[in-house]
Amino acid sequence: MPASAHFTPELFAFLRQLKRNNNRPWFGRNKERYEALARDPALVFIAEFAPLLRKLSPAFVADARPARGSLFRVYRDTRFSADKTPYKTHLSMYFPHAAPAKSAHAPRERDLRNEAVHTPGFYLHVESQNCYAAAGLWRPDTRALQRVREAMVRDPQAWKRARRGLEIEGDHLARPPRGFPAGHPLMDDLKQKDFTTSVAFTETEVCRPRFLADFAAECRRMAPLVRFLCKALGMSY
Repeated sequence: MPASAHFTPELFAFLRQLKRNNNRPWFGRNKERYEALARDPALVFIAEFAPLLRKLSPAFVADARPARGSLFRVYRDTRFSADKTPYKTHLSMYFPHAAPAKSAHAPRERDLRNEAVHTPGFYLHVESQNCYAAAGLWRPDTRALQRVREAMVRDPQAWKRARRGLEIEGDHLARPPRGFPAGHPLMDDLKQKDFTTSVAFTETEVCRPRFLADFAAECRRMAPLVRFLCKALGMSY
């Protein structure tokens, strides 16, 4: 029997409605729809991606817990944002390195969502007219950023192989980073403050039964970048 799709057009219809009605009364009336169309299918997707991720690398985690796992919360943190709408209008899933967080302030029960800025990993974003898979290292701290740049300079051919066929995305410096010569042949990459890459999917592709396999295939394609980043940071792959 062919596999069934995890996500449906009804999910995208719900996300568009949530965007138009991003308030607590509406969400309260439609919370069961969110759970049925978004949360629960995403948790199944994560659980079924786990063995595929282990084949790619046992160093990464697909955690299907409804809280503190790979699925990000629907609730927005509005404390420091001018946008006070309470809910995210997309689904997002993060599959980070299994190494524990180094911070002394890390929670006793591991929260994978808080590690998104600290470790390399894979990511899935599902939003109306904005679906994509991504991989790499986003918002690394100063020490991690320095280690990645030093690894690029130390073995430029390894870096070129890792990023071959991939567009490196994210924030970048306007000027050369301190300690690296302005004329270095990798200067465009050395200016990067993030080391991520992504591939877009259409809503139709996300709703196909083979989307899980398609996402896993894109993760394999982006894996050399993740492998390089892990090695640069002294992490297993």
